[in-house]
Amino acid sequence: MTTKTELIHISSKFRTAAPIPSLKIGTTHVEPVNNARNLGVIFDKNLDMNQHINNICRSASSALHKIGKIRRCLDQQTAETLVHAFVSSRVDNCNSLLYGLPDQQVNKLQRIQNSAARLITRTKRSEHITPILRDLHWLSVKQRINFKILLLTFKCIHGLAPVYLQNLIRDYTPRCCLRSSSKSLLVTPPVCTKSYGSRSFQFSSAVLWNDLSIKVKEAQSVTSFKSLLKTHLFSCL
Repeated sequence: MTTKTELIHISSKFRTAAPIPSLKIGTTHVEPVNNARNLGVIFDKNLDMNQHINNICRSASSALHKIGKIRRCLDQQTAETLVHAFVSSRVDNCNSLLYGLPDQQVNKLQRIQNSAARLITRTKRSEHITPILRDLHWLSVKQRINFKILLLTFKCIHGLAPVYLQNLIRDYTPRCCLRSSSKSLLVTPPVCTKSYGSRSFQFSSAVLWNDLSIKVKEAQSVTSFKSLLKTHLFSCL
């Protein structure tokens, strides 16, 4: 359908991109746009993800407001179930795409998670949020992003992910026998610090995986890996 066809030119925000003309498909002219939706994610022309994050915050805040109206009628377990269904699911959806974004962007989602945690536990804004998240056994938003990428990396290494993702990672093999040979490292591709390459799965998977302890890397199943990884990330708080 022509109404579902969108054209977007993605370029660096550090340089002015030349405008692109409309695209003719049959008898239809598709004009370029600044934001385009793909599988529920809103991409903008500079990949800042501003529109996507603002959209998540808007819908999640609305859900929190509605849950808050009936919170006094709910026990904590029911309230947490509703929050996971209508808030956490939105924050976690495709969150690996948010890796490498400035803290200012990620903190918008963190404030949503903090509000959700306070709503469930019925605590005041003056109380420190870290113990509350620990009691709920919730990772912070940034750690949830890392968790998703590391889980995908584990699946790639063990042949449980799509081939196009498996082809993006390579085992690090030193030229001579070194201590790093036994650390199950991945090759970190060279990227420019101001490029989008540092936000790619190929780069982020290697950086995050190489920082893991060998105990977590040697997990024998997805279930055990998720358990060990969550414990590891909690220890980093």
